[in-house]
Amino acid sequence: MRLAKFLAHAGVASRRQACRLIEAGRVTLDGRPAKHTDEVPVANDQTGEVPVNDQSGIIVCVDGKPVSLPCHHSYWLYHKPVGIDCRLRPEDPASLLHLLPTGARVYPAGRLDKDSRGLLLLSDDGELTQRLMHPDYHHEKGYLVTLNKAVSQSALDTVAQGLDYGEGMTRPCRMCLVAPDRVRMWLTEGKKRQIRRMWRAQGYRVEDLLRESLMGLTLDGLQEGQFRPLSQTEINQLKKQTGLE
Repeated sequence: MRLAKFLAHAGVASRRQACRLIEAGRVTLDGRPAKHTDEVPVANDQTGEVPVNDQSGIIVCVDGKPVSLPCHHSYWLYHKPVGIDCRLRPEDPASLLHLLPTGARVYPAGRLDKDSRGLLLLSDDGELTQRLMHPDYHHEKGYLVTLNKAVSQSALDTVAQGLDYGEGMTRPCRMCLVAPDRVRMWLTEGKKRQIRRMWRAQGYRVEDLLRESLMGLTLDGLQEGQFRPLSQTEINQLKKQTGLE
């Protein structure tokens, strides 16, 4: 298994973030600085689903701490409040890292800005996280957006059709008006601060941004600040939708 994929499966970070760790020299393989082309021997468990260490003796470390693959993956939903930073930085008191359930070594499958709130999926399943985060898979996320003034039909149409606010065209998105100053949006990509920047390009300011759904997962019954593990049915459905089952 390629090293970045191994780190993602181990719950260290997403595959993209794992590549950054390797580039920064924070990953070692048997005591030497690791390279992107390095591979880690693994074997499947009895189910053939979860890779586990094959006792080859190879030691992978991040910041000097050994890393191993879990026997079973963890999947959690979190209702993020405003003010929590999704970057898992131990030096940041506002980091989500300090709120994770005891013993859970998971990371977000797609971030929410510090000033946004709503649904987060957290897992140590690197393959699932990669598919959920990568824009090529077009997985849909739903948001409730409150703006600083009533929305015109022309602005609604422009945002829905896709626009260029300086970083290339955004994809068309589903949208409906639920109040004069409030819209629901369903996006299949997640550029940095995309929703806020799309509306800013049309002369609006986002007052509140709530992620309500991720594919079939919703906030139903999950109070702000709470975590809950996914049910096996939800896990199976996610894997089916992402082509992993």
